Amino acid sequence: MIRILVDSASDYQMEEIQTKGLLLVPITITIGETGYIDGKNLGRDEFYEILSRTGEFPKTSQPSPHAFLDLFLEAKKNGDELICILLSSALSGTCQSAFLAKSMAAYDKIYILDSLTATYTIKLMADHALQLVKEGLGAGEIAARLEALRSRVRVVAAPDTLDFLQRGGRISKTAAAIGNLAGIRPIVTISPEGSVAVIGKCVGKNKAISQIVSVLEKSGMDASFPLYPIYSYGINNCTKLVAKLRTAGFAPAETLQIGPTIGAHIGPEAFGIVYAAK
Repeated sequence: MIRILVDSASDYQMEEIQTKGLLLVPITITIGETGYIDGKNLGRDEFYEILSRTGEFPKTSQPSPHAFLDLFLEAKKNGDELICILLSSALSGTCQSAFLAKSMAAYDKIYILDSLTATYTIKLMADHALQLVKEGLGAGEIAARLEALRSRVRVVAAPDTLDFLQRGGRISKTAAAIGNLAGIRPIVTISPEGSVAVIGKCVGKNKAISQIVSVLEKSGMDASFPLYPIYSYGINNCTKLVAKLRTAGFAPAETLQIGPTIGAHIGPEAFGIVYAAK
């Protein structure tokens, strides 16, 4: 049997994890002195409420190798093949933990894919993997197809501030300072190398919405994959983005909320899109 494993940076809801038969390795989030496990004892609304109430900058911790090892040993025992689609190695040590666990498990039927991305782009890849399993492809072929898809998945977002990304070490202080100029709304993406990159700056949220749509129009979209509007906390701007996308001739899928693992770094009031380019 082929199983698909993701970490909580994929932003799947727990109900969807269970319904689709996915395996999940959660990421730990610390707010102040309190540690939480994303998706287990920390929900999305609760996370953003704590963020708003305390003003704390949350921190995330990569899963330990043993968080993967138990799942890997269970797969070995059952003779299952695992395809692991994990948060970009440029943003987290999650992949490193998985590779260590694979070595400890001494089991070759584990395919570890560094997604080089984050949030719902991982979901997009994992959902595609599930479809390929249904079509009867082998694990090795599925992993190869995901590697090809990896270079085409895109996330483009407009955070309210770059402070969360800077505090988490995902961008430099200089980049944050430029992006946080008064009235400026930065536009960020994940680079081909898997790190956060500022690709634009504009004045006001409406111009940010227009710029996000412009990026999509320029890159082109593979319509065989969904176009997800995404937001962290506060859906109003994302609702406006959806309207703009429709006006531009796109057919966005359901609007999805960014979970605690990624929300810890992009902060509240962020919005954007996830899609596969042509």
